[in-house]
Amino acid sequence: MSDSTAVLRAAARQFLDRLDAAGRAAAAAPFSTADRTVWTYLPGPRPGVAVGDLDDAARADLDELLGVTLSAMGADRTRQVMNLDDVLREVERSVGRTGWERRGSERYWVRVLGDPADEAWAWHLGGHHVGVHATVVGDAVAITPSFLGANPAVVRGGPHAGLQVLREEERLARDLLGALDADQRGVAVVSPDAPDDIATRHDPVADPDLVPSGVRHDALDPSQAQRLEALVRWYLGRAPERVAEDAWGAVVDAGLGSVTFAWAGSTTPGERHYYTVRGETFLLEYDNTQDGANHAHTVWRDLRRDWGTDLLAEHHAEAHG
Repeated sequence: MSDSTAVLRAAARQFLDRLDAAGRAAAAAPFSTADRTVWTYLPGPRPGVAVGDLDDAARADLDELLGVTLSAMGADRTRQVMNLDDVLREVERSVGRTGWERRGSERYWVRVLGDPADEAWAWHLGGHHVGVHATVVGDAVAITPSFLGANPAVVRGGPHAGLQVLREEERLARDLLGALDADQRGVAVVSPDAPDDIATRHDPVADPDLVPSGVRHDALDPSQAQRLEALVRWYLGRAPERVAEDAWGAVVDAGLGSVTFAWAGSTTPGERHYYTVRGETFLLEYDNTQDGANHAHTVWRDLRRDWGTDLLAEHHAEAHG
């Protein structure tokens, strides 16, 4: 086994070793557990140990584990989304909305599936608007499904006014949309109405046929194509550089020309909108329609590698070859 995942394995082991008996019993599960690919981005408890039940040392270990699993940007955005739930808690409590108690940065759950010393294992961090799923097989890592959401998408008041955690996901897409000519936009904008949520929801296996195709990469001029590529690479950039570059290489090898961008809903900022980008190896979705179009959902699905599917297939083939 290569040592390229040694730091990640060590961080996961340190986190587990830091837990008391109750915490470890909650956090640890077999890699073969039947619900390994069950996930959701809705608020509510998950299998695992709650962040709120961790002591300061274990929280520091969790932060280190997150930092070595994702890129600096990916880890930072994940922390920001979790902290945003504290903002949402106060907003909802101040207006008397029922269920505000479900919110908060401590209401996220950590689970380690399998032994980090084994060839194959995984760990998950989940809660409202966060879906971090890392699967390690030998010296390779898969980090999809990768979900991040933001409510509010833009904080309107208070000490955090102006905060937009997922700003690049919106800005890069609008930059591309604005660069299209009338004919291209006619192909890209597939509906005047945006769907209420991402089409793939929390499906264990993403179906690319659930989303529209839109305008193709090979129908764009070089400047427009660069904008589409920048949008794709931003999502892939949630992963560490080696993983992101591998994912990008797969996109290129499968054919950039067939990558498509589709938009639905209003093109006016602040109104309901949705977009998707799909290629042979990946699917991206972004939706901002709820709570007065101030509640965003984003997801990156790797059609080869969600849950480490192709990595595990290769591993089993080698083991039984």
